Amino acid sequence: MELMDTGLLETLTEIDEFVWGPPLLILLVGTGVFLTWRLGLIQVLRLPLALRYVRNSRKAEIGVKGDVSSFAALSTALSATIGTGNRVGVATAIKVGGPGALFWMFLAAFFGMATMYSESLLAVKYRTVDANGQMSGGPMYYIKNGLEHKKYSRVLAPLFAFFGVNVALFGIGTFPQVNAIVDSARIAFNIPEVLSALAISLFVAFVTLGGIRRIAAVAQLVVPFMAMAYVLGCLVIITLNLEKIPETFALIVSSAFTGTAARGGFLGAGVMLAVRMGIARGIFSNESGLGSAPIAAAAAKVKEPAKQGLISMTGTFFDTIVVCLMTGTVLIMTDSWTEDLAGVYMTNYAFSTSLAETGGYIVTVGLMFFAFTTILGWNYYGERCTEFLFGVKGILPYKIIYILIVSSGAFLTLDVIWVLADIVNGLMAIPNLIALLALRKVIAAETEQYFEKLKLRGPEPKN
Repeated sequence: MELMDTGLLETLTEIDEFVWGPPLLILLVGTGVFLTWRLGLIQVLRLPLALRYVRNSRKAEIGVKGDVSSFAALSTALSATIGTGNRVGVATAIKVGGPGALFWMFLAAFFGMATMYSESLLAVKYRTVDANGQMSGGPMYYIKNGLEHKKYSRVLAPLFAFFGVNVALFGIGTFPQVNAIVDSARIAFNIPEVLSALAISLFVAFVTLGGIRRIAAVAQLVVPFMAMAYVLGCLVIITLNLEKIPETFALIVSSAFTGTAARGGFLGAGVMLAVRMGIARGIFSNESGLGSAPIAAAAAKVKEPAKQGLISMTGTFFDTIVVCLMTGTVLIMTDSWTEDLAGVYMTNYAFSTSLAETGGYIVTVGLMFFAFTTILGWNYYGERCTEFLFGVKGILPYKIIYILIVSSGAFLTLDVIWVLADIVNGLMAIPNLIALLALRKVIAAETEQYFEKLKLRGPEPKN
């Protein structure tokens, strides 16, 4: 069902290109580069420690305020990121920007790890408790509470929350995910759109009305299992095509700096298009700098802001540097990117040609589960932004509207979905990135204090 005509789609595309122009790309990557330098390459030197924390984070810290364990908070954040961005988003980036887009996606994610660490640290440091006794945190709160002596905090905090609600309702949280589930259900099981939309709506209503604890419980169950199954499938395909690895990575690097010529069903792309698509789709996937994941981090039962920052930082590592890189490698080495296919069809083609029916089911079933958990995660993000703007009285109306929009998401075209998602994503990132740069001294001081404490007391005991 076509809901938007060509003229409106062209207008939205022009807006999207303006929002995701050079200024925002420079701000996104530049913030990550600056924080990487200011924090002493934390995403490399402290990654082993962060991974140890993740391993021991299933149990909540005793006597510490929060709603869920650090692992549950990370799983909730990953539930909102590991989804269509890893399959459909990567395929779209390569289809439009060429193999070089994968290089820029990887680079943006590398620096984005420092960004994710910083915003999650601030989320825990400046979080509060709402009228229902639940934790509330994220960019709107560290803008409000961290920059309260700044006049522009009164504008930036509600602006972020406003964009956050719109991203949840009209961006990452609903349309792209529902569309992906409906496509996957039709491909794998020939299920009609109407039935898929009805089932999604009912499941979303059941889980989201139970709040963050129910969302986190589902995320902890689904995300690790499905992620491992998908990564295993990618590894099998890569192993079957080991001789193509040098050629594949040479193409990725060369295309990143010289552009990609037309080939098969690929129309060709210049360097700037590869940069824009790689960074935009990378942010869509891992959400570093967007300011969403810190909202989940703020719910963690953890005492030290820096510790949760390290745990949350691994989300970007798992999402993009592991899963997206594997997806892109599979698409390129199997030549699927040159076929006249788009979105989930391209990823499904790559897996099916290598692993027959099993490969197709890995993609379609996995995508359905991940897209569903993304809907759940973004429901929570939008809820916290709504609570900031309207108080707890706005939460139930928001959830009802969210469920209604989810039920209509199956009937929009893929092009319109991605354009809408891109626009609101970019707008959401701007106030968050400004706040991160303004609070750079707080981030650095908290980090230095935390690692000084670690030196004095030695390694932390297992939780």
